[in-house]
Amino acid sequence: MAEELVISSDLKAARKAERTVLSKLAQLGYTPSATFAVRLALEEGLNNAVNHGNGCSADKTVTISFDADSKRVAITIIDQGEGFDPAAVPDPRDDENLEKPSGRGIMLMRAYMDEVHFNDKGNQVHMVKHNR
Repeated sequence: MAEELVISSDLKAARKAERTVLSKLAQLGYTPSATFAVRLALEEGLNNAVNHGNGCSADKTVTISFDADSKRVAITIIDQGEGFDPAAVPDPRDDENLEKPSGRGIMLMRAYMDEVHFNDKGNQVHMVKHNR
């Protein structure tokens, strides 16, 4: 059964939402490696939504939807920002970007989750992790 959380655009609320999702995964018996991957990707996605998407605006919210069973979790994060083009984010592994602080979150989400998709506007990310 899918659950939805709507939070204010602040990192304290994001951490609380993160704990809610991870608690559900613990109840479902997720492996430590799957739990770590989800925690990392969820934290990065929420940080991006709060900081970059909504610009930490108190007038905007972030919606987190998640659907989990013992085999997989699907998470969608939606912010109220203008959106962005994920393909335009420079690769943080390129020499000229090594010391730049941006781009690593998306790279980590893609590395740790089994699926990562952005909507056309770029204000929504959908991620899937299989429990194995």
